[in-house]
Amino acid sequence: MTKIRTRFAPSPTGYLHLGHAASAQAAFGFARKYGGVCLLRIEDIDKTRCKPEFERAIYEDLDWLGFDWPLPARRQSNHFKDYQGVLEILQEKNLIYRCFKTRKEILEDIARAPHGHSNVYFGPDTPLSKGAEQVLVQSKQPYAWRLSFKSCQKYLGQRYDDLSFINNSERVKINPALLGDIILARKDVGTSYHIACCHDDALQGITDIVRGTDLLETTHIHRLLQEIMDWPVPKYHHHALLMDSEGKRFAKRDNAATLRALRQTGALPENILAQIKSIG
Repeated sequence: MTKIRTRFAPSPTGYLHLGHAASAQAAFGFARKYGGVCLLRIEDIDKTRCKPEFERAIYEDLDWLGFDWPLPARRQSNHFKDYQGVLEILQEKNLIYRCFKTRKEILEDIARAPHGHSNVYFGPDTPLSKGAEQVLVQSKQPYAWRLSFKSCQKYLGQRYDDLSFINNSERVKINPALLGDIILARKDVGTSYHIACCHDDALQGITDIVRGTDLLETTHIHRLLQEIMDWPVPKYHHHALLMDSEGKRFAKRDNAATLRALRQTGALPENILAQIKSIG
């Protein structure tokens, strides 16, 4: 029987809050319940927003809460070459394309489209010619690499129609159209959460992914990438998000609910975990 391996994968773009503590408790608790292991992964590909002090606080807060993990934790910023390799494979398969359109132009295209998916972009009606694309590249125009929904359907054929994943013990048929032609990288940032996350889940042998329902839609895209890249398919367990007394989800801008702030007030970790359980 395969040993359970899951992960908790925060981004160091701010201090962890009660919502993060709830997600950590769910992931580490799942591993503990089934005699497995929960890895810590630092998802720090955002070079602008990720800060060393936030990363240090992640280790401190999780240790304070009583969680432990195999060392060292994987830091995604050390592995951009791995993710670039994935992008190159997708490019060779003609499944991605450069999109030079501005946000305003994208929104205008969405408004004109007949498919009725609000805020979902499915690419241009007429792709750029190779010549026109090279002119834009040589003029150093900013662009994003987008995954082509239509090209993926064509590439996978019948396999596309059969794709599904397990979520909370139920089989779910994928619907990547929920997100359209998503961005997988930008000119100045060589990867996205989607590539880095799926690549690392495969690399680290993750069998079960425990995370919040806010990421359920992305699972449809991740299952598509797993099929294209021939990566293993984990089981998914999406849990409800922790809400505050006003019914709003916790956010990093809510300084009062950060674990750092609570530690400084003298709060005890066992009380924090009990509070999370009572809120949830």
